[in-house]
Amino acid sequence: MPELPDITVYCEAIARRCGGRVLERVAVRTPFLVRTVDPPLSAAEGRTVTGTRRIGKRIVVELDGDLFLVLHLMIAGRLRWKAQSAKPPGKVGLAAFQFPHGTLVLTEQGTKRRASLHVVAGAAGLAQFDRGGLEVLDADIEAFRARLRAERHTLKRALTDPRLFSGIGNAYGDEILHRARLSPVTMTDRLTDLESLRLYDAACSCLSECTDRLRAEVGEGFPDTVTAFRHDFAAHGRFGKRCPACGAKIQRIRYAENETNYCPGCQTGGKLLADRSLSRLLKDDWPRTPEALDELRGG
Repeated sequence: MPELPDITVYCEAIARRCGGRVLERVAVRTPFLVRTVDPPLSAAEGRTVTGTRRIGKRIVVELDGDLFLVLHLMIAGRLRWKAQSAKPPGKVGLAAFQFPHGTLVLTEQGTKRRASLHVVAGAAGLAQFDRGGLEVLDADIEAFRARLRAERHTLKRALTDPRLFSGIGNAYGDEILHRARLSPVTMTDRLTDLESLRLYDAACSCLSECTDRLRAEVGEGFPDTVTAFRHDFAAHGRFGKRCPACGAKIQRIRYAENETNYCPGCQTGGKLLADRSLSRLLKDDWPRTPEALDELRGG
């Protein structure tokens, strides 16, 4: 799922391409995409784009007349900039936002249609999408600590809860915790002041550096290759590969449709965290170290 750095760069690219331009037409391939009826989507046509902003993991396109398009890409939604009058492509195409000089195309891989588009009027309509999460890059350490300790959760769950922190998801949650050298299952009320400062510094540096790196890659172009599995990540999506910091093998905890990637050497003092599915199967035979797990797997 695109997160704070990706959404920020998307917003900037849309503003460069579409700011001051008239949205001539919106072609929707699947009716499930549009989640509002009043104002109708047709009300956006013929209006000028006046800006963009990010709310959590949502992209907001501002139109004249105090109207807003609110787009949530969810897991597999992506945006592309195409030629004028381009249509949504094949099975993955959801919508095309047509401008005089080009078309912003929304696609979504897979069979599940989770991406959403809302059309809302005024500040009150827009406010409903703000989950209340803290913008880490705009906060000081005291505000960060207060939000972190507001509820008792594991660190990974706290960082990815949109009510607590804005724009951080599974991928950057893994990267922040790896940089902070903290276990994803440590409880928020167990952190020392020094550890919470380390987590705050890691969150700020990781999010700002990754945003700057994406900006540099895109330049004046459009971010056509947004992915949750970047080659420069240290932990996320690197299960079984060597940690760039200490050389230990990256491990994972799997649950539902997500997984947490972590380094035992950097984050858990060499301890292997219990994978929910395998540990239930193996019970008392669950290995306690990465070495024992490798031996169990035959390698």
